[in-house]
Amino acid sequence: MMAAGASSVLRSDARRNIDRIRFAAIDVFREQGLSASLDDVAAAAQVSRATIFNRFGGRVGLIDEVIDEVVAAQLHDVIEESRSVSGVRERIGAYVRALRDLQYRLPAVNDVLLQEFPDSEGLMALCHAGGAFHDELVADGHADGVLAAQFLPSDFQTVVADSALVLKHRPRPPRIDYDRRTDFILNGIFR
Repeated sequence: MMAAGASSVLRSDARRNIDRIRFAAIDVFREQGLSASLDDVAAAAQVSRATIFNRFGGRVGLIDEVIDEVVAAQLHDVIEESRSVSGVRERIGAYVRALRDLQYRLPAVNDVLLQEFPDSEGLMALCHAGGAFHDELVADGHADGVLAAQFLPSDFQTVVADSALVLKHRPRPPRIDYDRRTDFILNGIFR
């Protein structure tokens, strides 16, 4: 929302407000997800909701400002760490386990996977990166013969979205049950 280089011409109190909003948004979004109330962000930053709109243009501008700190780095790490796993079956298993772990721990991941804010360029870039990796994993899994022949990239997206919906809109299951279901998912997609 701010023009490049504008931070140097801001009054010190305005710069402090921007910093407080950013830090508050990172904390609130990590804890509650990207759908968290902007009133909660404003309260944590000790500013008015109007100040958020004035400085960031609203929720989408704020998401784009903090998405790297909230969730992007973690999602990219999961992809890169999974890429380093040798063996296609092991790579797919490591990715599914790591992604589901992230989904369980970080509510903002589920907002990304559900594309809750399609006007957010940063959020959609993460979705596209994840989708491309899913396509890669499914192609590798079929080429190596470890994935069920009928399992498609769109099925991968649906499995991820189903988990996100359950975690976002239902009571969070105990971790032991969640991990057991991860095993069910993996057993269902592998040959």
